[in-house]
Order: sequence, then structure tokens, then C-alpha cells
Amino acid sequence: MELSSLLKSLQLESPPDRGDPECPAVTACPAVTAPPAEQVLSQILSLFSAEGVSGSAKAGMVRDLRALFEAADRQWLFGGCHPSVTPKLLGDLVAALSHYAALPKQKSDTGGPPSSDGFYTTVADRTADVGLVFLSLLAKVEATKGSKSLGGVVVRQVLPHCLGLIYIFAATHHAEKPWTSLRSRSIAQELLTLLVQVAGCESVPEFLQGGSEDEEGRFADVMRLLKPELTKETWKHNPATKHVFSWTLRQVTRPWLSRHLENVLPPSLLLSDDYQEENKILGVCCLHHIILNVPAADLNQFNRAQVVYHALYHHLYVREAQLVQVVLLCLLDLLLVLERSPQRLSQEPRAATPCHEVLQLVLTHMEAEHRLPLRRVYARNLPAFVKRLGILIAQHLKRLERIIVGYLEVCDSPDEAARLGILETLKCTIQHGWPRMACRLAVLLKALLRMIWDVSTDGGLTQPVKTSLLHGATECLILLDHCSQGQVKILLEGIYHSCDNCSLRACIRQVQENT
Repeated sequence: MELSSLLKSLQLESPPDRGDPECPAVTACPAVTAPPAEQVLSQILSLFSAEGVSGSAKAGMVRDLRALFEAADRQWLFGGCHPSVTPKLLGDLVAALSHYAALPKQKSDTGGPPSSDGFYTTVADRTADVGLVFLSLLAKVEATKGSKSLGGVVVRQVLPHCLGLIYIFAATHHAEKPWTSLRSRSIAQELLTLLVQVAGCESVPEFLQGGSEDEEGRFADVMRLLKPELTKETWKHNPATKHVFSWTLRQVTRPWLSRHLENVLPPSLLLSDDYQEENKILGVCCLHHIILNVPAADLNQFNRAQVVYHALYHHLYVREAQLVQVVLLCLLDLLLVLERSPQRLSQEPRAATPCHEVLQLVLTHMEAEHRLPLRRVYARNLPAFVKRLGILIAQHLKRLERIIVGYLEVCDSPDEAARLGILETLKCTIQHGWPRMACRLAVLLKALLRMIWDVSTDGGLTQPVKTSLLHGATECLILLDHCSQGQVKILLEGIYHSCDNCSLRACIRQVQENT
């Protein structure tokens, strides 16, 4: 029987209310001429999954199926006079529709789906049509929640087979991607909202992780569905998989994420180990989220933290500024986990710790780096490493001094991010390593005064940037004066009377007036 004939044979109108909106009993139901829902949907699934069915025919079936879900009586669909639709059948139907709207498999060596506009339009149109079917189905499910006879059955038996698949479908298309359109994104976002509502939750994080620490959310079900597509051989076949995994992972936080660590850590490492910069960044961001939301004890178990550390340390050799930025931020939080370990704490104070290893490599790269984007990234993150090491930064002062002097000499307008970062680094270094500053006073003082002069005479800098640089240099001069017991004031006194540069005189005046 053709699908159109099946639809015409159905009595789609809901029975009239008789005081109680629910059908009170099976014997009280009116005669129904339509075939059972189980039979109808089974035949629809068979027709839809049959080989040789054209794309236009499937598109027509999808539209007819939407009309069926919109008009069908909920008693006919989920229970009542006829046997209800089995949860497995409904799950198989949802899976078939999701497969129909899925992106075609790509070769692992390609960066994504074909770039033709026609291809993307076809995918987006299919997504929108299937999304409307899912919206109609969920709306029907939502309508049964107030029913005493149907609500509990639907929530307990039907929903678990559908929600994970529909969530992955919505997560694939809810954000702006090459394979989405404005219409498909709007439908996917509406579908995600209704999905959360049908599940009895208030947000996507609650839907995935549960409302309380003891409550089991649906993240495990979603990961079970994603796992076959997140292996080394398959993860590049679908360009949407990595984005669905990354976005879903970020919705699950502490304390729920730790119970799923075995499922989320391998895919994150797999992404970070790819040769494409975009995938590396995505993987490192996933690792960073895991580090922030899983207890240190769980990360240190089975040397997981060491595995992540070596994966991140390897990325420090790359020359892409955006990747280095996310790697350094991730390492700063991972170092807290590694150096909390009793094994680490029992070592000698001057032993090589991960923090020393990372800083030594960063300083090596900084000293020879000439590209401004990388110089800015290194300088922006260097103060955090100085603060982390504290007085132990003294082990790196010889090289750090050369880097500070060299970076202060080079202009990186318009925002001067590198020099501002180096000034903050110098400030932190003086605060934590002040006992070793007196012997470096002459070199640092000369570098700061030269920078103040260069900044004050540079007509290409905006006034806010000039102010920030001069303020940072003045703070460093004041700190140097404190740790040298007033020697800076004495050295600057002669310069103040012989200099006619207003900005330089103003900075010297602030140092002399500081007590």
C-alpha cells in the first residue's frame, strides 16, 4: 500500500471531549476504522527504507509523515483502542529520518563537505523538513504529559528511544555551519527548546547531566550514540560529529563530568592530535573543559593527566598563534593538577617540574620569535607562569631579563599587546624575585627609560595605549626602587633636571613622590 493511501485511510480527527479529556476506557472508545498505528508506521518505515526510492519520493513521505503526526489522535498513536506504537518502532523511525537528513560521509582526508551551494541547500532543506516532523512528534508527546493514562507510559517507554537521536539531530544544525541555513537553524533551535521541555528540564545542561548530582541525565545515551562516529577511523567521515561532541561536552560540568571521563577523554585527545589547526584547537578546548570540571584525583589516576600534559606540550612547538594561546591557557590549569600530586610535592624544590619545563620552552621560543602575533600570545600569558612559580622564577631570570629587554624595544602597534604583557611580566618578576633584582637594576632601568622615551615620542600610538604603557613602566620603576632601597630615586634625580621630555619627567616625578 502506498503512503498516500495509508494516510487517506486514517481517521485523523481527535474524538470529541466527553467531560474528561482522556478516553476513559478501551470499551468506551468509538469505533475506529483506521488501521493500528503500529501497522501504519511499520509500513511507512518499510517504504521509506526501501532501496531505489528517489529523493523526491522520500521528501514527499517526510511531508506526509509530518501531516500524520500533526493530525493523529494521541490515543491512536500512543495507546488506547488499538495496540500502541512500540518504542523500538518509533526509535527506528526517528533513526531513519535522522539518517535521511544526515550529511553524506566524507573522505577522511578532506576538510569537510563539498562547498557547492546546491549541496548545502539540499542538506538544509532536508534538515528543515525532518525537523518539522520531529517538532510535530514532540508536540504530540508534550500533549500527552497531562494524561493520566498516557503521560507516564510515553515518558517512561517512548521517550528514551527518541530523545538522544533527536538531540544529536538538533545539535548538528542549531548553530551556523556550512551545511545549515537560516530556516534549518531556526527549526533546530526550536526543536532543541521543545526537546528540553518534553524531557521535563529547564535547560540543555540539565537535560544532559540531570537536575541534581544523584540524577542521571541523558549524556551517557548521547555519547553511546556518538561513540561509533568518534573513533580514529570514522570521526572525519561526518564533519558535524566533532562540533556536536564539543558543544555537548561543554554543557556538562562538575560534578557530573567525572563519571563520564572514560568516554570523553579519548575523543578529545583524538581531536587535539589531528594535523588540521581547527581540529587541534577544538580538541584542546575539550581537554581544557575536562581539566576544569573533573577532580584532580580522577585526572591523576592511571596517569591520565600525564598523557594530557605530553599531548599539550607537543603543541608548544607549533607556530600558529591561536593554537598556542589555547594550549598555554590549558596548560596553566593542568599544571595545578600535576603539581598537586603527592609524588610531585615530595620532590626537591629545584627539581624540574612541569611548570619549569613549560616555561623553559616558552622562553626559548620567545627569545627567537619575530612574528608579532606569537610574541603577543607569549607576552600575554607569561605573567601567569611567573605568578605560578613565585620565588622559583629566579631560576629563569638570566633568560627572562634578555627577553624583557628585547620585547620592550620593539613596537607592536596599534594595541601594544606584547609590550603591555612584558611590562606586566616584569612587574610580577620584581614582586616575586625581588631579592635578585638589585644586580639587574642598571639593565632594567635603562630599558624602561628608553621605552618611556620611545612611547612618548611615537606619534602613531593612541593616547589610551600611551597612557597604559607609561603607567606600566612607572609601576615597574616604583617596584625597582622599593627592592633596591631607594637607588632608583637617586639615579633618576639627575635625569629629571636635564630632561625636557614631559612624559618622562612625569614618570620620574611619580617615582620620586612615591613613599
